[in-house]
Amino acid sequence: MDIFANLAIGLQTAFTLTNLLYCFVGVFLGTLIGVIPGIGALAAISMLFPISFHLEPTTALILLAGIWYGTSFGGSTAAILLNIPGTPSSAVTCLDGYPMARQGRSGVALVMTAIASFIGGTVGIALLMIFSPTIANYALQFGSTEYFSLMLLGLVAASTISDGSAAKGLAMVVLGIAFGTVGTDVYSGVPRFTFEALSLMDGISLVALAMGLFGVAEVMQTVGNVDTSSVNSKSITFRSMVPTKDDIKRSIMPIFRGTGVGSFFGTLPGTGPSIASFLSYALEKRVSRDPSRFGKGAIEGIAAPEAANNAADMTAFIPTLALGVPGSATMAIMIGALMIHGITPGPSLMIDHPDIFWGLIMSFWIGNLLLILLNIPMVGLWVRLLLVPYRLLFPAVLMFICIGTYSINNSAADVHMVLFFGALGFAMRYFSLPAAPLLLGFVLGPLMEEHFRRAMLLSRGDFLTFIERPISGVVMGITALMLLWAIWASVSARSRVTADERIK
Repeated sequence: MDIFANLAIGLQTAFTLTNLLYCFVGVFLGTLIGVIPGIGALAAISMLFPISFHLEPTTALILLAGIWYGTSFGGSTAAILLNIPGTPSSAVTCLDGYPMARQGRSGVALVMTAIASFIGGTVGIALLMIFSPTIANYALQFGSTEYFSLMLLGLVAASTISDGSAAKGLAMVVLGIAFGTVGTDVYSGVPRFTFEALSLMDGISLVALAMGLFGVAEVMQTVGNVDTSSVNSKSITFRSMVPTKDDIKRSIMPIFRGTGVGSFFGTLPGTGPSIASFLSYALEKRVSRDPSRFGKGAIEGIAAPEAANNAADMTAFIPTLALGVPGSATMAIMIGALMIHGITPGPSLMIDHPDIFWGLIMSFWIGNLLLILLNIPMVGLWVRLLLVPYRLLFPAVLMFICIGTYSINNSAADVHMVLFFGALGFAMRYFSLPAAPLLLGFVLGPLMEEHFRRAMLLSRGDFLTFIERPISGVVMGITALMLLWAIWASVSARSRVTADERIK
C-alpha cells in the first residue's frame, strides 16, 4: 500500500467528529496542565489514563498524544512568566525566557515559543511518516530473540543515558520488572507475589502505579513551592506579542538547528525532549557570535530548545509505534493504552491496524494547528490560570486521581494502591531515585518475560541464541557497551570528586 493510500486512511480516521473532538480536548488539557507548574505531561497522562479505557483505541491514543505534545506548548508559559518550568523539557526556556519577561517582552517570547514549537513538531511528524514504515518493514523479520534484546537495550539506555546515577536507574528498572511479575503467571496459572490477596491476582494496575508515582507524588512535592506573585496578566497585549524583524531573523536558523537536534534525540531511548532542549541550547551558545547574550534575554535561547523539545516529542513515536519499544515513561503509557485494548504494539500495527497508526499521525497535524490557535490568541487565559490559588487546585487534582482510579474496576483496593505508589514516589524523589525507569520496567517487564521464555523454548534452552542471531547479537553488544560506559562514567566522576576534595 503506497503512502497516498495510507494518508487517505489516516485523514478519513482523524477527521471523524469524535476524533477531532478528542484531539481538541487532548491539546487543550495538555496546554492547561503544562501551564500549571509541577504537574507535567507524565502526571497529566497518568491522571487522565482511565478515560481512555472507555474510548476506541485510535481515539484514546489521539487524546493521550494530544496531552503529551500539548504540555510542551503550555510548559513554556510558566517558564517564561514565573521562571518555573511547567515541564522538565521547558527548564532551559527559563534561562532566557524569564529575562525577556522582566524586560517587558514576555508577549514576544510566548509567540516565538509557539512558532518554534509548531515548526519543530511539524518536521518531527514528517520524519515519523517517512521512517516508521521503513523501520517496521525490517522489524517484521524480528523474532522473540530480537524483541527481547531490543527491549533490554531500551531499558538499559533509558537508565544509563538519562540524568542521574546509572546504578539508581538500573535499580529502578529491576524494581519495575519485579512489580510487573505480580499476578497470575500466564503460562502456568500459578499466582506470583500476590500474598493471597484477590486484588493482586490480575497484577498491579498500570493506572494505579502511574497515578501514584507521577500524579500524587508530583502534587506532594510541588505544593507550597510555587510563587505566582510576579504574574501580571494585564501586561500582555496583542501589540506586545508582535516580534520584530530582528527577532525573526535571529530565530530562523536556531529553530531549524533545534529541530534537527530534537528529531535525532527523540528517537533514542532514554533521551527525549529534555536532553534535546538542553543540547540545542548548548549548540546555539557555541555557534553564536556573541555567547554573552545568552541568559540575558536572547531570543535564540528560546527558539532553539522549544523547536527541539517539540520535534523530539514527535520522533519519540518512531520506536514506540514501529518497534513497540518505548523510549520514555510517557511512551510506555502509550503502549499500555494499546495493550489494554488488546492491540499488540510493534511493526505489525501498521499492517493489522493501519487506521490506528495513520489516524494518529494525521491527528498530530491537526493537533499542532489547534495548538497555534490555542496558544497565541488565548495567552491571557493561560496567564490568568497561574493566578488560581494552589490550595484549591491541588486538592481537586488529588480528588480526580482517586475518582478516576476507582471508576475503572470500582475497587477500593486500586485507590489504596495509588496511595501506596504515591508514598513510594515521594520517597523516591526524596532519595533522588528516578521514577521513569521504574515505569518502563513495569510495562516492558511482562513483554520481556514472554519473549524470553518463547526464545528459550525455540532454542531448547540455549542462552547463546541471543548472541548467535546477528541482529540480536549486535543489539546485545550495544547494550554491553552502554553498561560499560555507564560504569566508566561513574568511576570517573567519583575520581574527580575525590581529587577535588584532596585539593581542598
